[in-house]
Amino acid sequence: MSKELATFAGGCFWCMVKPFDRLEGIEKVVSGYTGGHVENPTYQQVCSGTTGHVEAVQITFDPEVIPYEQLVEIYWKLIDPTDPGGQFHDRGESYQTAIFYHNEEQKNIAEQSKKWLEESGKFDKPIAVKILPAKPFYPAEEFHQDFYKKKPLDYERYFVGSGRAQFIKRHWGDLYE
Repeated sequence: MSKELATFAGGCFWCMVKPFDRLEGIEKVVSGYTGGHVENPTYQQVCSGTTGHVEAVQITFDPEVIPYEQLVEIYWKLIDPTDPGGQFHDRGESYQTAIFYHNEEQKNIAEQSKKWLEESGKFDKPIAVKILPAKPFYPAEEFHQDFYKKKPLDYERYFVGSGRAQFIKRHWGDLYE
């Protein structure tokens, strides 16, 4: 298996793990922090908005089984790509969206995909997702890893209560839940 990394920021990382975690060709999905200037930040530091980091997931995958294009397509369907201030009820810098590319091919795929979404007319506001070079990724505390498995009722309550579930259903149908 040739392994590659994909890194996506889509608001609360709890809601970004499950849709990727259950796909064939995915080795692991890690919740963490990236994009900022503080080494080994804690959840409290990231939430304070002083680190420059966003909550993100880093996916280790086999591109021969699941291509990066498919991961990007799934990513778009998990977020509100038009919201520059966070995601759903999570507001602030640490909840902003971004695709962090690990090579030029990923950058091109992400940019083409964003352009397609902008031109599709699916949303009536501009696409606010940033496409940025990957920076060091710091895994979040163990409590945050695989939250949907550890605390399924809390996860479901959050997924629905945050407004994410309704947004996905309204824009994409019943894809993931």
